[in-house]
Amino acid sequence: FTVWLGRRLGVDRKLAVLIAAGTSICGASAVVATNTVTRASDEDVAYGVACVTVFGSASMLLYPALEGLLQLTPHAFGLWAGASIHEIAQVVAAAFQNGVDSGNFGTIAKLSRVMLLAPLILALGCVSAGTSQADRAGPSKRQSVPVPWFVLGFVAMMLFNSLDLIPQLEKAWLIQTTTFLLTIALAAMGLETDVSKLRAKGWKPLFVGAGAWLFISAFSLALVELVYT
Repeated sequence: FTVWLGRRLGVDRKLAVLIAAGTSICGASAVVATNTVTRASDEDVAYGVACVTVFGSASMLLYPALEGLLQLTPHAFGLWAGASIHEIAQVVAAAFQNGVDSGNFGTIAKLSRVMLLAPLILALGCVSAGTSQADRAGPSKRQSVPVPWFVLGFVAMMLFNSLDLIPQLEKAWLIQTTTFLLTIALAAMGLETDVSKLRAKGWKPLFVGAGAWLFISAFSLALVELVYT
């Protein structure tokens, strides 16, 4: 839906794909990871991160206020939050406001989305390779599928962590280190970003981000109401 909306509004496909990945998977980290395949500009990555941060934060504030109006059970509210809010921290902040059960359910739902990061980027790599090959003249020139090393590392760490071999104290330290390194990476990307180029993109990418946010919120709520409950 997000890529389609971007096409209708005339937004560059690479930027639309970044916004789509961040909205559908896990926010800023998904935007950065997806760019290993899309190879968009730093300004596009920064714009994608800004979109998912702004609208994910809006969900974090609005969802608890809407819970009473929608009359959702704790499990249903947690599932809705986990299935639609952008960042893991935003899901935790919103879902746990409705109780521990809601928070736990939201966290599990969100982590299920995070697990889709690897297949998403691998699929995008295959599509990108196929598109590049189709654009080239002659059957002899083939475009190899990009290898998203980030994803391979992600899968390896996920499997290693599932074996429960890391003590809790060391795991907590590693999580803090991961957060620090991601912060440094985003800061470095910001230092490479030209604000004038961001401004030149106009409001259309922001409308794409808003449309993606509204779509995933409404669609997830409809599924929770029609299927889960």
